[in-house]
Amino acid sequence: MKNAAVIRQSAGLTVLLAAALSGRAILAEPRPIAAADTETARFAPCEGPVRVTCVVDGDTFWYRGLKIRIADVNAPELDHPSCAYEARLAQAATLRLTDLLNAGSFTLVVEGRETDRYGRALRVVLRGGRSLGAVLEREGLAEHWQGRRGDWCAA
Repeated sequence: MKNAAVIRQSAGLTVLLAAALSGRAILAEPRPIAAADTETARFAPCEGPVRVTCVVDGDTFWYRGLKIRIADVNAPELDHPSCAYEARLAQAATLRLTDLLNAGSFTLVVEGRETDRYGRALRVVLRGGRSLGAVLEREGLAEHWQGRRGDWCAA
């Protein structure tokens, strides 16, 4: 019996050693598999009173009749900018969001509240598990949402 236990233990160590040498981590925790992005549509700028799937500005869009406010960022105002710089930045953010949404499938995630005080659905937009809002933020076209609008015209 003692020899059988030693043989099993030795065989187990051999398997572990072989796995380590081959670069396989058999003792690692299993990684969750990211869900595939399933939402997709063709977006254009919003025009007119009927809005189904279109982009309002750098942080708001309509998708299949639902008005969505991107929950993790704030972009400059396109409708009522406070200065010429905000107007230019808002236009660039709107075009970039349109490009990002049209670049492939995405996922809409609720993080926190379901809707804002204006009735817009609050969603984080992800592609491959990464926030599209964060892309706008990194490119200087939006700021991280801090619970209030920022001042794009401050010197």
